Amino acid sequence: MPPLIAPLSSAELRAQPALAAALLALNNAHAAELSWLTPEGLALLLDHAWRASRAGTADALLIALDETAPYDNPNHRWFRARYDRFVYVDRVVIAPAARGQGLARMLYAQLIRDAEAAGHQRIVCEVNVDPPNPQSDAFHAALGFETLATASIHAGAKTVRYLMRSLR
Repeated sequence: MPPLIAPLSSAELRAQPALAAALLALNNAHAAELSWLTPEGLALLLDHAWRASRAGTADALLIALDETAPYDNPNHRWFRARYDRFVYVDRVVIAPAARGQGLARMLYAQLIRDAEAAGHQRIVCEVNVDPPNPQSDAFHAALGFETLATASIHAGAKTVRYLMRSLR
């Protein structure tokens, strides 16, 4: 049976240092796909999150922001320049030992329900083209995300594909 999905906050991380360390390790083990975070960076990201969830202790993590987040990130800025209202999935990661249990689908299903209930019109994200992330491409395509554009970011260090799933 997969672990339960639970909301996540920076207050929870401050109260549970072992949880904070485990989630930071999960993120940073996948820094090429996500981006490296410091403990302070993870807490700040959670402070700005519209929704953040985890499965188990650190089996899975999803952090999403909306258009109001004061987030200095080229991908979030790209969506802000084009859409008045959205939920941006900044990161979703599943621990290798927890893959194949449907955790990413469960995290996204909860996020989609919450976004629809709040009146959002779309869920957006980006997936790396270079370095490639074919598993994420396939996952998002199966959930109905469509490609909007491709961009080079971080002085050409990464190329990403911007994706959107309409909620209407």
